[in-house]
Amino acid sequence: MMENDFLRYSCQLALPGFDKGVQEKLQAAKVLIVGAGGLGCPCALYLTAAGVGTIGLADDDQVSISNLHRQVLYSNQEVGLLKAVTACKKLQTQNPGITLVPITTRITVENVMDEIRRYDIVVDCTDNFDTKYLLNDACVLQGKPLVYGAIYQFEGQVSVFNVSMGDGQYSPNFRDLFPGVNAVEIPNCAEGGVMPTLAGIIGCLQANETIKYITGQGELLASRLLMFDVQSLQSCIIKTKNVNPVAITALSRPIDVPVITGQQLNTWMEREDFQLVDVRTVEEFAEGNIGGNNIPLQQIEQWIPTMDVEKSWVFCCASGKRSAEAVKLVKKQFPDSEVYSLQGGLKSWDRQKLS
Repeated sequence: MMENDFLRYSCQLALPGFDKGVQEKLQAAKVLIVGAGGLGCPCALYLTAAGVGTIGLADDDQVSISNLHRQVLYSNQEVGLLKAVTACKKLQTQNPGITLVPITTRITVENVMDEIRRYDIVVDCTDNFDTKYLLNDACVLQGKPLVYGAIYQFEGQVSVFNVSMGDGQYSPNFRDLFPGVNAVEIPNCAEGGVMPTLAGIIGCLQANETIKYITGQGELLASRLLMFDVQSLQSCIIKTKNVNPVAITALSRPIDVPVITGQQLNTWMEREDFQLVDVRTVEEFAEGNIGGNNIPLQQIEQWIPTMDVEKSWVFCCASGKRSAEAVKLVKKQFPDSEVYSLQGGLKSWDRQKLS
């Protein structure tokens, strides 16, 4: 270890049991963080500061104004820039002695196995269930641990899944705890809201579990789920078990969601074979809309059998998440139907067009 490294990491090297050999484990480690948003920003910042040798940061999204209250690596001047590239540039200035790898392609069933193969541990800082299940399944198939984090409004969760127990057995994975989730009923941060400090707390806890795993110090949150309420500052730890372990033998291919941009939608408005459906709540629709029928997402499944599959359909919502779920529900019943989700939702729509 070089002298300047000793100075940089002197406070953690002063910890009981945290010697030069432990620091070298961090320097040799390779960590993949998927998601450079509310969780990924603090997680990446502290893993960088601690001296993790190689950090891959995967995110295909761009910085937007609505990100800034919780995604602390970005500023007004960086709105519109790629998150992964922007974050890695800033993190590199914080610690020039480590390797940062920006990954700007979306993690999909086609590339996930190749991406995680290069790393020792994966940190799930994503905000959608399709990607969470995909990362979990890929980690199970490759025997890699997965540091899970999730936030919603005032509550957060952290756990470490799929940790080798040393006897050929592994701790529970995400599917053992959540065999199936009804994403229709769980909004994302943009729609349900989130306390910005909660993102920082949970992201830091994910970094902490990652450091514990790499260094072998402390008791991991394996076979345990930490739940934290930022309003009451109360937390609890729930023990998890492989009661009915889910056999994962291959990656599940999620339903593709075709999208349409606001500009494309403008050209469709006069088509006679086109229908627009707003899947927000009745109250949201009344506050402002761009036309079409209002069928809240919770009612879509009951409505689908009545839809005219000979027409083209576009579903819209605030951010694009609920409309994407609506498209998936339609595709399950009518795989060949022409249905689209408005990309970015109404928040990306020209505000002047809102009635």
